[in-house]
Amino acid sequence: MIRSMTGYGRAEGRHKGTPITVEVRSVNHRHSEVMAKLPRALQAHEDRIRDLVQARVARGRVDVTVNFSGERDPGRGIILDRSLARRYHTLLKELQRELGLKGSPDATLLASFRDVIRPAELAAEEPGAVRAVERVLGLALKALDQMRRHEGRTLERDLLARLQEVEGRLRTIRQRLPAIVDERAARLQERIKRLMEGAGAGRDSVDQSRLAQEVALLADRSDVSEELTRLDSHLDQFRAFLRKTEPVGRSLDFLLQEMNREINTIGSKVGDTVVTQEVVAVKAELEKIREQVQNVE
Repeated sequence: MIRSMTGYGRAEGRHKGTPITVEVRSVNHRHSEVMAKLPRALQAHEDRIRDLVQARVARGRVDVTVNFSGERDPGRGIILDRSLARRYHTLLKELQRELGLKGSPDATLLASFRDVIRPAELAAEEPGAVRAVERVLGLALKALDQMRRHEGRTLERDLLARLQEVEGRLRTIRQRLPAIVDERAARLQERIKRLMEGAGAGRDSVDQSRLAQEVALLADRSDVSEELTRLDSHLDQFRAFLRKTEPVGRSLDFLLQEMNREINTIGSKVGDTVVTQEVVAVKAELEKIREQVQNVE
């Protein structure tokens, strides 16, 4: 079963009364990229967070946001950094003197500066804290995977329907090929007949064996049986990849390149209006499939 690269997962937990929230969002990307937005206490563990995500998500850009705040004691979930407030106050007084400004910095202004007043954070050094965050991250990644699988099922149904459409077009091309050979052989015979009559030669003077050779050569030049066989094989492989559990997006993209190459060859070898119309329709369908495959992990 394929997975979409687009999804969202969220999970909550606690460690000794402290709330922990993890959000994970993923979008299309050619490679695997993890961007983590972590509390300061967890920034030293960013590589570990990234490794856990990449172990579960093989392809796509993943944004991870981790929050934890509060304290075990009610009413003490906010920290006032007095030393930082005093430092801001000293710097503002120095700026006032330099600019000749009146007044004095008040508490409201000092409190507006970053980190002077902030929610109390769980200390990453506390025993079990990082493990608790990893546990909640695992739940968020599980939720993300469920959404990606759900989206993958929708993608799979669409891709299978489009593969059927391609196969129908290829059947039309196959059915048309014998008639093309017959029509070209008839036209060739008619041209030869006119040339012979114009030269005053009789019909019996036409070298029938030579004519048969020319017809066979004509049929060989427009023979696309190998290309059609390879297309059948690629379509079978495409379906097989859709049933796999590991990431297959790159493999599907490669198969589409090969299918485009084969259908282009068919279009160039068979100069027939009906076949050309079917070739154009197949190429349009393959392009729609390619757009969908860009979202497959």
